[in-house]
Amino acid sequence: MTRSPHRPAPVSTYRLQIRRGFDLNSAAELTDYLRQLGVDWAYLSPLLTATSGSDHGYDVVDPTTIDPERGGAAGLDRFSAAARDAGLGVLVDIVPNHQGVSDPRQNPWWWDVLRQGQASPNAAAFDINWALGGRVRLPVLGSELEVAIDAGEITIDTDAGVVRYFDHEFPLADGTGEGSVAEVLERQHYELLFWRRDAELNYRRFFAVTTLAGVRVEDPAVFDATHVEIIRWIREGLADGLRVDHPDGLANPGGYLDLLAAATSDAYVLVEKILEHGEDLPAWWATDGTTGYDAMAALDWVLTDPAGEERLARLDAHLRGGDQPDYEDVVHEAKLAWATGGLRAELLRLTNLVAPADRGGATDEGWEDALAEMLAAFPVYRAYLPAGADHVADAVFTATERRPELAPEFRTIAAHLAASPEGEFTRRFMQLTGPVMAKGVEDTTFYRWTRLTSLTEVGGDPHRWTAGIDAFHAASARRQATWPKAMTALSTHDTKRSEDVRARLAVLSELPERWAEVLGELRAAASTDDGPLDNLLWQAIVGAWPASRERLHAYAEKASREAGVSTTWTSPDEAFEERMHAMVDAAFGDARRIVEAFVEEITPHGRSNSLSMKLLQIAGPGVPDVYQGTELWDHSLVDPDNRREVDFEERRRLLARLDEGWMPEIDASGAVKLLVTSRALRLRRDQPELFTRYTPMTVVGSAEEHAVAFDRGGAVAVATRLPVGLAARGGWGDTLLLRHSGPTVDVLTGRRFEGTAVRMAELLETYPVALLVPVDEIQEGNV
Repeated sequence: MTRSPHRPAPVSTYRLQIRRGFDLNSAAELTDYLRQLGVDWAYLSPLLTATSGSDHGYDVVDPTTIDPERGGAAGLDRFSAAARDAGLGVLVDIVPNHQGVSDPRQNPWWWDVLRQGQASPNAAAFDINWALGGRVRLPVLGSELEVAIDAGEITIDTDAGVVRYFDHEFPLADGTGEGSVAEVLERQHYELLFWRRDAELNYRRFFAVTTLAGVRVEDPAVFDATHVEIIRWIREGLADGLRVDHPDGLANPGGYLDLLAAATSDAYVLVEKILEHGEDLPAWWATDGTTGYDAMAALDWVLTDPAGEERLARLDAHLRGGDQPDYEDVVHEAKLAWATGGLRAELLRLTNLVAPADRGGATDEGWEDALAEMLAAFPVYRAYLPAGADHVADAVFTATERRPELAPEFRTIAAHLAASPEGEFTRRFMQLTGPVMAKGVEDTTFYRWTRLTSLTEVGGDPHRWTAGIDAFHAASARRQATWPKAMTALSTHDTKRSEDVRARLAVLSELPERWAEVLGELRAAASTDDGPLDNLLWQAIVGAWPASRERLHAYAEKASREAGVSTTWTSPDEAFEERMHAMVDAAFGDARRIVEAFVEEITPHGRSNSLSMKLLQIAGPGVPDVYQGTELWDHSLVDPDNRREVDFEERRRLLARLDEGWMPEIDASGAVKLLVTSRALRLRRDQPELFTRYTPMTVVGSAEEHAVAFDRGGAVAVATRLPVGLAARGGWGDTLLLRHSGPTVDVLTGRRFEGTAVRMAELLETYPVALLVPVDEIQEGNV
């Protein structure tokens, strides 16, 4: 779909996590700060009514209202008015794929479906396989149904019209409350199951989360009903654009985006689409681009030293007892386990869509095995057939290499996918490849492949160590040419580690021998006896330090259970977890001296990486997003750690000092990062004519490999990479930046430079980054 070049689009965004403790009214008080920071649009987390107490908002229970806990409709009115007064646009995150059903009473649509079954006017809204049993299957019990009944755990309250199971309530169908508990339950439009029987459920979920039920927005009536409030925001000018969560879960993402564009008069829209290396965003989608994980990966890669890969691989082999697993084998094992385990309900639904007579002679077991292997072998999150047939062919090839005895079944599956691109079998296959990829890679492999955890990030590929400077420039130029309005990100609510944690850990790629030595000392002080997990957890501790015990214990528990090697969510190993928590405690005891000494050693280099990453992102092509609070140092780990309260008053105070002319040191205050962020954001917003193209700049000399520089059409960004190696060689030496003639000013320091060759040692004397603008282009307030 052709996108008008004249539609409003942001120059930059600032993500705010709206919740009960920081609602829309609180956010309205920040709009003047965001304007002063240099932000163009405010970017809000989901606003629709979610499960009470939800800290993220992705579990919407009523798509027709704004969450009262988040400020309600009046809160959005106030926030939008404040944003307009500050000259800010508004971008809002929406969740079309699923709804929260953990507490059925809170979701009126789901409650009515449970009460009336297929007769409910809301039954068509949810992706339920009514052919499987005719009732909604709810895996909520702590035991088998008969055991729960015999224990008196399930009660019937006919006066209230509900079934109760501890804190859970479910509706009684009209006229069904008489008789024994078992007899009453038999008459309901739902079936209560032991939670370990979740493979038998019959509704599509978000990934493997049984409390998030899939919604059929491909149905125009369902689209209209679920988007009435969202469309009102755009129509009434309360919001200017939308960010679409998890479009790959939808039956037809491209068709959905067309509906959204038509309903919103072609508003600015971003999609949370994870692209594998070399994969392109579908050009026919009515979107302005992705939410920026592809850009994040490029920035992580260019700041990583490829020379450290071999030594860290040897360390990993040592931690595994001499074994050096292949990354693709680790991924395949994890994806296959999810396809046949946590996502087996979806696999079984897919399996049964092809009649036995149409399976090319495959047995039931062989057909299911073949489908699971195809899902595990699929090379990207999703294809959009008929586009993406090459991905199906790749999956057939890879699966056949692993399971040659199933080659006929793989070919039959591919034939079915090709024969009916819009059929239910193809649609559900494509809806399932994404969850298998996400759970198998992001949520499992990334906790098992622990050589350098700065690379195990959403959208990243830890097997591909570094892009190099030339590859970074090529990716940036391509973004400018193809998706110039796409978002670029460094930290999000979904990242495994914040940008500053990754920047610090990237230093390990330059110090692999030193890390091996330090890790040995740390493991001698405390270990889980799981070598790769020790590496993961000690890197997290070093990357996030200083951090509270509570934060690190929570991270260790989540990381170890996600890895699923020594303990799991469903079957925790108490003895192992006791050792794991003891290891965290050791960071505050026997190992504290080791931790603090090493953190002190690498922190200056990590801060150099952080500043480089921030400048390259903000000055580079695309729409840079600043995740809340990351304008100062932020050493957060995976959610919910990255949704902690932000001290905005401290940020206001430091920004005011900067605007008075303060030149901060590179110290623990993080003010220097605020300087880089605010000056780069202001320049982009106030002088967009300086950011109209992308041209790599030439750096020559003995240390040229340590610089990344580009010209955006007037503004020239210069950043340091691999700072350990730069220091080891004695600095920049004879290295020069070759530039256009005419006087130029670094907007970060106010220093002026002349000539066509600028000494890097002089240019980066104060900070490891510079942002140059021709003297005659400078506007007051931007230096």
